[in-house]
Amino acid sequence: MNDAPRDGTELMRQFVPNSPFAVLLGLELVELGEGSARLRLPYRPELATMGETVHGGAIATALDTAAMAAAWAGAELPERLAGATASLSVEYVSAANGQDLDVVATLLRRGRSLCSVEAEARGPDGTLVAKALVTYKLG
Repeated sequence: MNDAPRDGTELMRQFVPNSPFAVLLGLELVELGEGSARLRLPYRPELATMGETVHGGAIATALDTAAMAAAWAGAELPERLAGATASLSVEYVSAANGQDLDVVATLLRRGRSLCSVEAEARGPDGTLVAKALVTYKLG
């Protein structure tokens, strides 16, 4: 049986659950579709900045990881398997206090190597916590 991914979607199904930093944060891949990804960031006290407020860096990482997964989802694999965030702009809207976050990313545009992706992190009641615009480079 060949475990090599055939496309970007398969690559992300293998990569996200095994990425050391994503594992450290506890990120869970919930859903992956053509140009879209949904992740869950479960709350743990280790992710707090003060009290039960989730650290902005943990939120930014979740947004960035979801955007990366959405950029790859549905993409053909390039000859050189590499990728990197070219830019990440995050707007924090409200605090996440002791709660899990639902993080959804949607591909806005796929170029030859650059992808524009929008991502949102929301609390369990749907409250917007943060939004991001990400430019991701494939290959």
